[in-house]
Amino acid sequence: MTRFTRRQALSAAAAVPLAAGLARPALAAADKQGAATPSFNRVTLGDFEVTTIAAGAAVREDPQSIFGMNVDAEAFQEVSDQNFLPTDKLVIPFTPTVVNTGAELILFDTGLNPEGTTGLLEQAGISADQVDTVVLTHMHGDHIGGLSTDGAPTFANAKIITGAAEHNYWAGADNDNFKGKVAPLNDRISFLDDGGSVASGITAMSAFGHTPGHMTYMIESGGKQLVIFADTANHYVWSLGYPDWEVRFDMDKAAAAATRRKVLSMLATDKIPFIGYHMPFPGMGYVETRGDGFRYVPVSYQMML
Repeated sequence: MTRFTRRQALSAAAAVPLAAGLARPALAAADKQGAATPSFNRVTLGDFEVTTIAAGAAVREDPQSIFGMNVDAEAFQEVSDQNFLPTDKLVIPFTPTVVNTGAELILFDTGLNPEGTTGLLEQAGISADQVDTVVLTHMHGDHIGGLSTDGAPTFANAKIITGAAEHNYWAGADNDNFKGKVAPLNDRISFLDDGGSVASGITAMSAFGHTPGHMTYMIESGGKQLVIFADTANHYVWSLGYPDWEVRFDMDKAAAAATRRKVLSMLATDKIPFIGYHMPFPGMGYVETRGDGFRYVPVSYQMML
């Protein structure tokens, strides 16, 4: 057996890094590819499949001009700091949802524009002509923008369902988005009210305030539940966490705050997961009570079991 003196051993160890460097030539640095996020997320709910798509996002400056309009700047800053949120800019995601019941393919909201939505649906393995039903939770532009393409229905084989109160309001308003996207498709639209059924296992629930006829939807299959929450809260901290903070986009701010408290209390009490149109992608999470407000708990693997 060969024995090394301490000096020989140290000399050998010192040579190892140099030898390793000589054995493998330096490689060219990889090109940077920029930030990226998943394009879709799919889970099962009983016998249903639920897919959310990341149909774009908007960057806005001065978040407090949108959220927390009725609180002072110090309170807004403190809450933002506690949640590691910058207060000069925010990102607002847009998240349409597809529910496949096995018998029907139902799309909830259509995104800002048809190209963005259909492109993401295709990445999720869904073509526009497979959609049987389009449900409009409400008629703000980021929810109806994908309804038509160059004047033709984007989802050529789909009927459209929306709340009667919502449609009646916008039909009486001088609104270009409604006139351009919804009114030309009126012959495809059917209406429902609180408790109305979109399909077996999918029930409308009124959640007025954000708009006059804003709706949420309870999805139920195989003893499991999920709420499509739409714009009940528009931010996971500044709106969901603090439901009394006013939101610029809420048309009736007092009613919207009351609706937030009602819906969030139900979700927290019954431990029902939900999908929020403007929640961080994949838009799915839980709610727990926290003091006088609530806390958003994003899903991890719960919906995969």
